[in-house]
Amino acid sequence: MMEDFATKQDLIDRFGQTELVQLTDRTNRPPTTVDDTTVSQALGDASALASGYVGKIYQLPFAEVPPALVKSVADIARYYLHGRRAEKDGEVERAYKEAVGWLKDIARGVVQLDVGGVPPAQPEGGSVQISGPQRRFSRDTLRGM
Repeated sequence: MMEDFATKQDLIDRFGQTELVQLTDRTNRPPTTVDDTTVSQALGDASALASGYVGKIYQLPFAEVPPALVKSVADIARYYLHGRRAEKDGEVERAYKEAVGWLKDIARGVVQLDVGGVPPAQPEGGSVQISGPQRRFSRDTLRGM
């Protein structure tokens, strides 16, 4: 099972308990509690999206998740929790698009994650070697013709 890059507490710390209650409590009216299942689903989906991009360059799982990755996954999970209620071109959608763009930049190698100071593995460049039979005709053998 894949490990989530962000936690419920990360969402609470960034966006507040009240917002999480309003986005996830589909049982109580008015909303009173955070639905852990809904939060878990959003975090899992957001982490899966992120690992698809990050996993192209970095070996997963990380010993410690870089803070910038936690922020991006939290922004994506928040967008997923808002769903259709996310305001078009609003703060939540902008943060989501910025996070996905940043993940794409990681996958392209434009941005590097700070994973304990270890740079991502770069593909090794090989050299091309050509071999063939000895030449029959050369300047020396054709001299005087």
